[in-house]
Amino acid sequence: MTYARPGVADALIRLQDRGGHNVNLMLFGLWLGFCEATRLDAAGLARAKSAIEGIDRDVVAPLRRLRRALKDDLDPDIRALRRRVLALEIAAEWRVQARLAASVTRRKAADANRFALAEANLRLILGADFDADDAVSLRRTIAAF
Repeated sequence: MTYARPGVADALIRLQDRGGHNVNLMLFGLWLGFCEATRLDAAGLARAKSAIEGIDRDVVAPLRRLRRALKDDLDPDIRALRRRVLALEIAAEWRVQARLAASVTRRKAADANRFALAEANLRLILGADFDADDAVSLRRTIAAF
């Protein structure tokens, strides 16, 4: 699992928080390249963004904000509620990931360099932030896979 690799989650979250990028969309691009040997194009990226726009804006993002707002509260009841909010956030993100997977037509590249495909997908998703420190760190980490 890419997200669980050392350094990956931190880099993805910093790209999300600092650059406004979607963690699930970045993971989707990496998954397409590594696992599906598929390169994402601009039309596919637009379809993917469209597929998740509403649920991400109306469900995932508000749950994330609430969970983060409750992070430092020491009240045991609030901590228990925060865990439940986290569970809902994760369930919503699974739905986002399912929508992303359903949004794209996979065309496996012949003799594909899966790292190069994953990197190309990440470049498309991040745009100008592809060379940001966090993206460079992420690319170094995934290059070691």
